[in-house]
Amino acid sequence: MSKKSELNRRIEESKREIEALEAKLMRSQISITGAMIENTEPSEIDKEYFRVYSKLIEVERENLRALYKQLADL
Repeated sequence: MSKKSELNRRIEESKREIEALEAKLMRSQISITGAMIENTEPSEIDKEYFRVYSKLIEVERENLRALYKQLADL
């Protein structure tokens, strides 16, 4: 498999991973927002999920940028 097609495959995988993580982040964000609307404290679990998924998305976006850079450098 050529380097270019391998990078394109990895880019698509990274995009799918970001979409999946964003969906999980959205669920925790909805729970936190709902608690705020109800004037209650969001659960610590939802807050931790939000932090974790936010960080994972950030890391995966950095990975995606690096893959795009590698592809551009070919």
